[in-house]
Amino acid sequence: MRTIESIHQMQIWSDAERRATKRIALVPTMGFLHQGHLSLVREGRRRGDRLVVSIFVNPTQFGPREDLAAYPRDFERDQRLLEKERVDVLFHPTSAAMYPEGYETYVDLERLSSLLCGAFRPGHFRGVATVLVKLFNIVQPHVVIFGAKDYQQLQTARRMVQDLNFDIDVIGHPTVREEDGLAMSSRNAYLNEEERRAALSLYRSLKNAESLVRSGEKQSRRIIDAVRVEIEKEPLARLEYARVCHPESLDEVEEIEGEAVLALAVWVGKARLIDNTLLKC
Repeated sequence: MRTIESIHQMQIWSDAERRATKRIALVPTMGFLHQGHLSLVREGRRRGDRLVVSIFVNPTQFGPREDLAAYPRDFERDQRLLEKERVDVLFHPTSAAMYPEGYETYVDLERLSSLLCGAFRPGHFRGVATVLVKLFNIVQPHVVIFGAKDYQQLQTARRMVQDLNFDIDVIGHPTVREEDGLAMSSRNAYLNEEERRAALSLYRSLKNAESLVRSGEKQSRRIIDAVRVEIEKEPLARLEYARVCHPESLDEVEEIEGEAVLALAVWVGKARLIDNTLLKC
């Protein structure tokens, strides 16, 4: 595996591989890798001839009171894990290279970025969209793999690729969970033992919602009420939002017709956890 920090060197490598008609797969990450990330890496290996994994803790997607400085990092461990997965290139640029002095160009989605997490994290998806456009231009991938746990990020990437005419396939990979159902996340490292148990309320609430829909419930209000009841059973958990949305537009729906996404964000201690499930009538 080759580790590249230089944007220019990354572009030279990608140019050469594309001229050799190799299909490049990209897995964008912020590092502190877990089995959820590695499942994306394995999917990327299946989807491309060459595999690039980026590790970049993107400062523009963190708000002023969010956890940029505290975000967990272990680059040497990440390198070892990616070596074992036969990654071709680990792209690890610096913040100074990605956002040099005088930087002022950003990408913003007018509607999608204001929904769900965007309503509580102003500017977050502007930062996400901007760094993705930069990575796409630098790595020049044919296919990009995202985890479905961050469903809004996945839909943001899909909308942006469509709107800006990128010739890139955006692949959503199913959420990877611990044995007890907790969605794998780098922020799970913030949880102590008691908080870890409380965090299971997210998974339980999703399973309750799925059961309601299977029994014939279609009213979003009743599904969200059931989610709230489950989360509020845990004193250490605080529901930030629960929404039932159209699976592509993410607009809220009052009644499920066919399919909808139930998305939620919950604070457990200092960790803000997100999760979702697809509800099918």
